[in-house]
Amino acid sequence: MFKAMLIAGLGGFIGTCLRFLTGKFAHYLCNSAFPWGTFTVNVVGSFLIGIFFGMAEKTHLISSSMNVFLITGFCGGFTTFSSFSDDLFLLLQQKHGLYFGLYVVLSLLLGLAMVWLGRSLVKAA
Repeated sequence: MFKAMLIAGLGGFIGTCLRFLTGKFAHYLCNSAFPWGTFTVNVVGSFLIGIFFGMAEKTHLISSSMNVFLITGFCGGFTTFSSFSDDLFLLLQQKHGLYFGLYVVLSLLLGLAMVWLGRSLVKAA
């Protein structure tokens, strides 16, 4: 159990660092009220978790340690529901109703679509 916790922690560290860099890069590219950084990591993370789960289910190429590293650790550190929730709160507070609605709908629909796409790509291969 301790080994799995360390493996998840390492994956989480890498995912968190990439989330931080993605957020900074998104802010650099487009300084907007829309939370592009969090949106990007959550959509990309949904695609990746679809691929990783698809690989684990179909081909068993992912060992239990890699599963903990990639899915629990990396994807858990890379994506962020708490930042998503805070972004929504701020959009409401700043009276950006259109951005609020777009963020909720696009995040959920694209997130689900990316999980499906990732799993479908692995299934088709």
